[in-house]
Amino acid sequence: MSVVKSKHKCVVCGRVFPSGQGIIINIEDLTLEFHSNRCFSKFTRELLRRIPTHEIKGYAKRLLEEYSEILLQKAKLKSKKI
Repeated sequence: MSVVKSKHKCVVCGRVFPSGQGIIINIEDLTLEFHSNRCFSKFTRELLRRIPTHEIKGYAKRLLEEYSEILLQKAKLKSKKI
């Protein structure tokens, strides 16, 4: 039995890394490969700067509301345990 481990190449720094490491994101037929959180953050910051504000603002607000609700629920659970 042979195990084939594929290699990935970071789109930001070019570093090659094995499967099981890094961050791999598939968006339909587009694959984004990042060897570290730092490269992912750098790419994401630049992507957000380039997307027109009017296109992303609504999504960002909804996501903030979702995370706010999750944090609120966690706080409620924590206060019930005390």
